[in-house]
Amino acid sequence: MPRVENAWVLAIGLATAQLVAAQWLNYPTQGVPRNPDGSPNLSAPAPRTSDGKPDLSGLWAPGRIRALNEGLEGQLNATGPFWDFGSVVPGGLPYQPWAAALRNQRFADRSKDNPDVHCMPLGILQMNTHPFPRRFIQAPGYLAILHERDLEYRQIFTDGRPFPKDPQPAWNGYSTAKWVGDTLVVETTGFREGLWADYDGSPLTGEAKITERFRRLNFGSMQLEMTIDDPKAYTKPWTAKLDLALQPDSDLLEYVCLEGERDAAHMVGK
Repeated sequence: MPRVENAWVLAIGLATAQLVAAQWLNYPTQGVPRNPDGSPNLSAPAPRTSDGKPDLSGLWAPGRIRALNEGLEGQLNATGPFWDFGSVVPGGLPYQPWAAALRNQRFADRSKDNPDVHCMPLGILQMNTHPFPRRFIQAPGYLAILHERDLEYRQIFTDGRPFPKDPQPAWNGYSTAKWVGDTLVVETTGFREGLWADYDGSPLTGEAKITERFRRLNFGSMQLEMTIDDPKAYTKPWTAKLDLALQPDSDLLEYVCLEGERDAAHMVGK
């Protein structure tokens, strides 16, 4: 069975009716440098805020640019880490024995219990690698990430605050960040138990600490490095990288995962 013919396709297929007739907005993004022919100059220098820091604001997606009027099928172009982080980590992920067994069972079940399939929150690792676009909004002391997938959002505090002493366990944890040169270093703790790091089922526990490094290389490119330190699930920390591409002259669409849902009863798996 081809990789895409699994429960995830059923899940994103729920939105086909509402998206297939939709069209992406063809409205020039303000502030984007232009070539003589009017096309975006994505190799121009990265913009900066009034305090001199790189401005991460914009509409981004992993490693590709969504064309105008592209159908839903184009969103199946998911990156390797979305399916399996081990595909981009040399030697694979260093699972603890129980975590390897759980991942293998989830994979054998064709990921039918993945939160993505059931329209539940993704958690930040699956949110980062998910093929749908997301908008970064950078303000003094704060970075918001608005994700097209089921209207999810994430907040990252850049005002120097410490972690809460007793954080409420959450899908996205609690994120604080600081600038190290031109790189925004984000640390996140306070996760709930039972999260999925990738679609195939690599686990993430409440003991995890995730460190992300965002670096905008030029106007149209950003690199994200993710280091996962979860001693309960893995024998050592591991790191994966992801390239993000700016999506100029486009915008987020409303995506409601459960709207018109009729397929849950037909999901495959043991």
